[in-house]
Amino acid sequence: MAKLNWGMVGGGEGSQIGPAHRLGAQADGHFAFAAGALDVNADKGRAYAESLGIAPDRAYGDWQEMLAGERARDDRVDLVTVATPNATHFEITKAFLEAGFNVLCEKPMTMTVEEGEEIVRVAEASGRICAVNYCYSAYPMVRHMRRMVADGALGRIRLVVANFSHGHHADAADQDNPRVRWRYDPAQAGVSGQMADCGIHALHLASFILGDEVETLSADFASTVAGRELEDDAMVNFRMAAGTVGRLWTSTVAIGRQHGLDIQIYGETGGLFWAQEQPNQLRYQRLGGRTEIIEKGEAGLSADAARLSRVVIGSPEGFPLAVANIYVDLAEAIRAQKAGRAADPAATAYPKAADGLRSMAAVYAAVASAKAGGAWQDARPPMFR
Repeated sequence: MAKLNWGMVGGGEGSQIGPAHRLGAQADGHFAFAAGALDVNADKGRAYAESLGIAPDRAYGDWQEMLAGERARDDRVDLVTVATPNATHFEITKAFLEAGFNVLCEKPMTMTVEEGEEIVRVAEASGRICAVNYCYSAYPMVRHMRRMVADGALGRIRLVVANFSHGHHADAADQDNPRVRWRYDPAQAGVSGQMADCGIHALHLASFILGDEVETLSADFASTVAGRELEDDAMVNFRMAAGTVGRLWTSTVAIGRQHGLDIQIYGETGGLFWAQEQPNQLRYQRLGGRTEIIEKGEAGLSADAARLSRVVIGSPEGFPLAVANIYVDLAEAIRAQKAGRAADPAATAYPKAADGLRSMAAVYAAVASAKAGGAWQDARPPMFR
C-alpha cells in the first residue's frame, strides 16, 4: 500500500513535540515525511527539513510558502500537522483547511471559543479532516476503558475523577526561564495557564472515555508562585450531560508528581483506574470483588485496544506510540476519504475539531467561574447549546 504524504508546520529543531510527531507519523509506515516549514527562522527551517530527508523544493521557509507550494503539486501532502506556538494554530489550520488539506492541529486548537467555532464550520464546509492531538486518548488501555464503559461493564457512570498535575514549575527561580515563563503570560498563553495547557487533556480524556460532554462547571484558580499572571493550580468540579459528576485537579507546583495524568471512573457496578506513567495496566474493580489488573496485549482485550498495540505483553508502549496511534486512525480515515468509502469505525475515534472547540469553551467557562468565586458556568460552546 502506497504511503500517504505528510507535512509539518513547526516542530523544528529543539521542539518538545516535533520529535513525537515525526516518530508517530512514520512509525507504522503509513506516512512519508514529504514537506515542512519547521522553524520561524526560514533558513534554519529549510536546513533542518533537508537534514531530515525532505527534498529542497519542499523544505519551505514559512507556512504560507508551504501552502502555496503544496497547493500547486499533484503529489501534495495528504495531511498537515500544525505544531507551532498556540497563538498561530487558528490562522494556519484555517488556511490549510480552506485550501483542501486535512489537518492535525496541536492543542489548544484555538485561543478563543469564536475561533474554535470558525474552525468547526470551515472543516465541515471543506469536507476535510480536522483532528486535534489529544493523544492520551489513543493509548490502547484508554481505548479499552472506553469500550468497557460503552459495553456497560461498570453500569451507569456516577463519578469521574481526573488529574493532570506535576511539580516541574514549582521553582520560583524559573521566573525568567523562557520555556516556563510563556505559559503564564496572557499575551502568549491566552486567558488560562495550567488549565489550558494540561487540564484540557484530562477533561477531554473524561469526555472521551465516557462518550459524554461537560455541560456545566465550577472552578477555583490559584497563582501560587509570585509574579505569575495566570494560574498554576486549578480545581474544577463539573457535571456531564448524562448526569455524571466530575472532579478535576491540575497543577504545575505539585512537587513529587512527575507527569501526573491519571483518571478514575466509578459506576454502579465497578470502577476503573489508569495512569499515564504506567500505561500498560488498567485496574478494574467489580462491586464486591477483588481488584483485577488488565494488561495491554493480553488475550481477550477489546478490538479497540488490540488494533493499537504493537509489541508483546509486558513491553511498554509510551507517548510517541500514543501519538502514532492518532496517525494510524488518520491514515485509515484519509485512505477511506480518497477511496470514497466508509472508514473502519474503530478509526473514527480520533479527536476532532469539535473536541478542540469544547475544550476551549470549558477553559473560558473555568476562567469566568474562577473570577466569579466559583459560580457555576455553562461549559458548552454557543453553537452546541
